[in-house]
Amino acid sequence: MSVMPKLVLGLSAYYHDSAAALVRDGEIVAAAQEERFSRVKHDRRFPIHAVRYCLEEAGASLKDLDAVVYYDKPLLTFDRLLETYIAYAPRGFTSFRAAVPAWIKEKLHLPREMDEALGGEYPGKFSFCLHHLSHAASAFYPSPFERAAILTIDGVGEWSTTTLGVGHGAKIELRKEIRFPHSLGLLYSAFTYYLGFKVNSGEYKVMGLAPYGEPRFYDRIVNDIIDIREDGSFWMDMKYFDYCGGLTMTSPAFDELFGGPARPPESKLGRREMDLAASLQKVVNEVLLRLARHARKETGEKNLCLAGGVALNCVANGELLREKIFDGLFIQPAAGDAGGALGSALFGYHALLDGPRPARTGDAMKGALLGPAFGRDEILKDVAAAGVRRREIPKDRYYDQLCEWLEQGKVIGVLNGRMEFGPRALGSRSIIGDARSVEMQSKMNLKIKFRESFRPFAPAVLAADVSEWFDMEGESPYMLLVAPVREKHRKAVPADKAHLEGIDKLKLPRSSVPAITHVDYSARVQTAAEKSSPFFYHLLERSKARTGCPVIVNTSFNVRGEPIVCRPSEAIRCFLNTDMDVLVLEDVALLKEEQAEGSADREKYLQQFSLD
Repeated sequence: MSVMPKLVLGLSAYYHDSAAALVRDGEIVAAAQEERFSRVKHDRRFPIHAVRYCLEEAGASLKDLDAVVYYDKPLLTFDRLLETYIAYAPRGFTSFRAAVPAWIKEKLHLPREMDEALGGEYPGKFSFCLHHLSHAASAFYPSPFERAAILTIDGVGEWSTTTLGVGHGAKIELRKEIRFPHSLGLLYSAFTYYLGFKVNSGEYKVMGLAPYGEPRFYDRIVNDIIDIREDGSFWMDMKYFDYCGGLTMTSPAFDELFGGPARPPESKLGRREMDLAASLQKVVNEVLLRLARHARKETGEKNLCLAGGVALNCVANGELLREKIFDGLFIQPAAGDAGGALGSALFGYHALLDGPRPARTGDAMKGALLGPAFGRDEILKDVAAAGVRRREIPKDRYYDQLCEWLEQGKVIGVLNGRMEFGPRALGSRSIIGDARSVEMQSKMNLKIKFRESFRPFAPAVLAADVSEWFDMEGESPYMLLVAPVREKHRKAVPADKAHLEGIDKLKLPRSSVPAITHVDYSARVQTAAEKSSPFFYHLLERSKARTGCPVIVNTSFNVRGEPIVCRPSEAIRCFLNTDMDVLVLEDVALLKEEQAEGSADREKYLQQFSLD
């Protein structure tokens, strides 16, 4: 007698980065963010498109589901908001009034809202998982560890902002927490706001800006704003913040402490902003290391799993790895709210349905390649609709042809296989270039990504060669660890250029792979192995054979303000609207030099997908 497989759908929605994930008998079948389908960056609406994709990938319907689990407990979150508004009354009334309509309309009635969004086709009851338990599940269950300590660190979920737990087999126990309003994630967001970047999307910019500065504000932060204890717990002086009762992140006291108001968005970055970013990064590093040391001591576990938005801070993660506090480290690649959908699905299978957790020799994230793939017929249909010229890449010369274009200094957009889940492009929806090129970093930033020139690019490197090029051991398949470029590959700064500061440091190539070397000689490393990243693995193998260099530039396939591309049509539009030289859609290639300027079909196509 056959046993029917257990199917669990996990959801995150209505806060930030809505997503859906589907698990079958504990195996991750599919996961995707709603923004990739809707084309609305950080889309917070119900992830109906992501749900449909996950069901289609599984060959299932809503009626086949054994559970649908939401990644948060809204009533507990509303309890926090209500208590906070009362505590900060009457000042908190404006913020309360702004938030209440959304709560009355959707968040207090989530079962009804989700049932309507799913067309009433799901016959069961909806379940709800604690926010940080969703994060913990997203990190521990896919990890290769039978047991591990778990740290989750983010802005806030219900009342928790940081938790320490333990995973063993199919069980997870959260043992300790730090509660709102004391939050490392919100501290980082406050500085993101103050530095003139958008909260919940500009945090990466702050991390990328930090190496340009010096941590001269560090003492001011730890003496006035945050008290960091030996075990990594912390207390924040709320007089410097306004997120509890107001509509902004920081208060006038914050402005006074750091010598003026927040930087206006898009204005010139100065010495103060760079030094503040460097100081904040030093604080984050210190908190994470202390939390990790305490977790090792408190739990006695040899391995650590990390999730929550702060776990996307690759610089702090790199420090953690080099300190060797734990023997093994696994970081959920979709560590933010989108990953909560995956965590809630896994929690539903293991905790609610009592499903067993099989032993593993590697992680179960499948290289984070959990999104849709597109066949040749669909690619050719979109190419024809765009009215563009194409050429076929011969199978026996596929990787040689890509290497030739890279060696010619061309920037290549790649759509290959299943789309990645999480904020990082890992070779399936990537823009790639020659890491040896001095001009590549500025060309990609200004002419293709349309983003700030100071932002660094990441290297993809063969896993077998990572320790030859970077000061790190082991693999980093999800681009979540920053490591220094090895001394032997660095270039010394000329004496007559040593005085350069800030953005001017960009003018100096600092290694034999300058396109991926940041101004402090660091790089956000992605390692490519044959099993987890076959496309990059074979491309880098061929590149190494041809040039001796197993490193290329890898960045996400999108322009500033847009989600990473999902479908071939979106990749074509991005290619046509930027200075990208080549677009590779599986084995179909478009070359910019071969496209007819002013073509009526091409202009019509661009208007259909206007960037405005």
